[in-house]
Parts: sequence; C-alpha cells; structure tokens
Amino acid sequence: MFPLILLYLVLTIVRPQEYVPALIGVPVLPVVLVLAFMAWLASASKTYAAPQFLILPVFLVVIMTSQVVNGWFGGAFRQLNQFGPTVIAFFVLAAACTNLRRLVISMAVMVLCTSVLAVHGILQAKTGVGWTGVLTGADGRIQYVGIFNDPNDLGLLFVANIPLSVFLSRHGGPLGRLFWLSCTALLLYGIKLTNSRGAMLAVLVVCGCYVWYRRGAMVAGVLGAIGLVGMKMLSSRMQDLDAGEESANGRVDAWYEGLHMFTSHPVFGVGAGNFTEYNPLTAHNSLVLVLAETGFVGYVLWLAFVCYSFWMMLSVLRFKPEPADDAEQLTAWRHEKPVALTLLLTLCGLFAAAFFLSRSYMVVVYLIIAMVTGYYIGARQRLPALRSFNLASQWWRWVPAAMGSIVGLFALVAVLLKTVG
Repeated sequence: MFPLILLYLVLTIVRPQEYVPALIGVPVLPVVLVLAFMAWLASASKTYAAPQFLILPVFLVVIMTSQVVNGWFGGAFRQLNQFGPTVIAFFVLAAACTNLRRLVISMAVMVLCTSVLAVHGILQAKTGVGWTGVLTGADGRIQYVGIFNDPNDLGLLFVANIPLSVFLSRHGGPLGRLFWLSCTALLLYGIKLTNSRGAMLAVLVVCGCYVWYRRGAMVAGVLGAIGLVGMKMLSSRMQDLDAGEESANGRVDAWYEGLHMFTSHPVFGVGAGNFTEYNPLTAHNSLVLVLAETGFVGYVLWLAFVCYSFWMMLSVLRFKPEPADDAEQLTAWRHEKPVALTLLLTLCGLFAAAFFLSRSYMVVVYLIIAMVTGYYIGARQRLPALRSFNLASQWWRWVPAAMGSIVGLFALVAVLLKTVG
C-alpha cells in the first residue's frame, strides 16, 4: 500500500504521464490509485479514527447533489469521476502516515518531487522552455504541465513544501542538512520565478506564524511589515498590490459575484464547477468558490474538514503531559512537537495561498491534509492522553463557525468594494 501511494504522489506532482511520449494516453495515474486502494482495503492498518474520514465522502455526495439540484444529473457522475479519486487518495495516504517514519518518507518524496518542478522552472526561465515542452508564460512567469500549468498553482505547491524541507534539514547529519536546505532555496527561488503574489504573501504568513509561535505576536507583526516591504521591492507584481489594481479589482468583483451566487442558491449552490457559468472570472478564493458552488451545506463540511486539521496540530502543540506521566511519554511528546509545528506551518502556507486562488478541490490540498490526519491518529496512539475528535458531539459548532466566516467574507468584500470605488 505505502509504495503504491508514494508512486501516486510522484505521478500527481511530477506528472511524467503528461509529457513522456511512452506514457501519454496510458492511464498510469488511475491504475496506480486503484492498486493502492485495493491494497488499502486488504490492509489491517486502515483507519477511520478522525472526523475527516466521514466529512470528505459526505462532501463528495454534496458536490454531486449540487449538480442534480441545478438540473444536470450527468454532472453528478462527472463530479464523482473528478473528485472521487481525491477521496480515495486521502483515505490511503492518511492510513499510511499514522506511522511517523512513513510520514517523514512521504514528506521527503513530496519535497523531492516539488524540487524537480522548481528545477524545471529555473531551466524554463533561462531558456524559455522546460524539458516538458512547456514555455514560460507571456509575462515571463514559469509554469508546468497539468494541474500546475498556472504559475499560481505552482507557487502554492512550493510554499506548502517549504516547512517540510526545513524540517527534513534538521535530520540526517551535515550532508542531509545541506541537501534539504538546498531544496528549500530551490523552492524559494521557484516562488520568485512564478511571481505569484499569493505565494509570496503565503511565505510571509508561514514565517510570521513561526515567529509568532517562537517570539510572540508583536515581533511577528514588526518582522512581517518589514518582510512585506522587502517583497514589494523584489517583485514588480507585489508593487502593484492594491485593491484598485486591475487584477485585484477583478478578484474583488469575482468574490462579490460568488457571494451573490450563494444568496441566490443558499443550500446547495450553483453546482460544483459552475462558477464560470455565472461569472467570466473564477472566484480566486477557495472559500468563496465552495460557498458559491456547493452552498451552505457544502461550505460547512469543507470548513470543518479544513479546520479540524488546524485544530489537530494545535492540540499537539498545546498538549501538556501530566507530571505523573513517565519519562518515555514526555520524550515522545518532545519528538511530536516539531512534526506538528511543521505540518501546521504547511497548512498555514497552503491556505494563505488558497485564499487568493480557486483551489477548493485541488488534489494537493487533500494529500497534505491526509498527511496531517494520519499523523494525528498516530500521535494519539503514541500519546494516548491527546484529545480525541468526535464529529457526533462536535458537529454543531461548525454551523455558527460557518455563519461567522460568511459574515466576515461579506464584510471584507464590502470594504474592498468601497476601497475600489
């Protein structure tokens, strides 16, 4: 099971099946996923000990339902075909990552694959074309094949892997440290070449969250302001970071239209994948996209799925072993904290970038949350005193949380529209 899901991870990120002539047209990715799923079904290590295992399949049903209630029955099968594999991959990878060693290996594979894309981007920036045959964009920004053809998506992937590569640099001796820090430098340079403002802001968020955790909010705020000024000096697109700038103005208008779609279709939305049927520009915000396309029902589920992941990592960091606990448990907790902090920072970077992108259904998001979920299940086995999460007794809290966040989105858009006007 584990080698197969790792292979799936490689194929999902590096995507040789989309540019290697011998693999083009061969269903390599679905075949590997089916084999991994069959191995998972036969495995004794499969688990459902986290709310995400229930939320995600229900979210898939809601995505399908959103098409049916909008009059397209065939759309339900289309969404099953598109999002169903992501659900399967989540289950398999989460089960594999309950083991700490396998989690670290999964991190390493993800960073290595992402570094390959960064090297491709550097070659592309220097020569105008990468080994995939993909050219740089008209504006000189790097891109890749498939789901990473958009420079913003590429930037999101780079940001999410930076905390992982820094974590790996702390293990394996001097040579290992040098290697993983080199990967970190590659990813940072890759972000610069994508010239993605969302990715650059996400790097700032990751650094700010780390400083906040170590030094407090005041220091994080001061260094964050300095970092923002520095980024604006380094990037021409960051210099245009203003609500009145044409690109930003279009995004605000898209957010407004998305909220209008929600108010006109509040229960199940306008249907998954249908945003651009109502607005020429996509939402450019993962929360607005889910809210508009799947309505309140889908939004509550998606928000709970994401927030449980943050909550789990914060629970490990806030965990305090009882004085009566033995030395072995105390040592185990000290080993768990760096892993939890790394995964929390990864989530912060991922969703900071996703706030400016329509990536609510992107497979990379769910693979990272699978790692988080599997890690927490394993952490509870290693630290039995860690809190458990039970959707049956906690589901009610996500309804007011969703309502509050929706009010926040309406308020944010209203302020931005006033600023633009």
